[in-house]
Amino acid sequence: QVQLQESGPGLVKPSQTLSLTCTVSGDSITTNYYYWSWIRQTPGKGLEWMGAIGYGGVTCYSPSLKSRTSISRDTSKNQFTLQLSSVTPEDTAVYYCARNRVACDFRAYDYWGQGTQVTVSS
Repeated sequence: QVQLQESGPGLVKPSQTLSLTCTVSGDSITTNYYYWSWIRQTPGKGLEWMGAIGYGGVTCYSPSLKSRTSISRDTSKNQFTLQLSSVTPEDTAVYYCARNRVACDFRAYDYWGQGTQVTVSS
């Protein structure tokens, strides 16, 4: 059974960098043809795909967030990480990590983490 678990601070100050980690168990993030994504959900905008990192380490990003987003991985820990810079209160959301088996920017997933609430506030 594949499991994903998000972790990171629940409160971030405006202008700072939000950093979240997704720890994967039951599968390797280097398994061929799997892509590991970050998605967020805000009350007003619904689900928003942010970006992903593929089995070979290639990344892809939402055009609207690309200038502020970086996704990386630590294969020794089977983790991948999201960094979102220059956050504002509009980045307040529940952040999810998830897996897809189709393509880097494919928007349907077979496994999800439970999500973690991040609030941007001073």
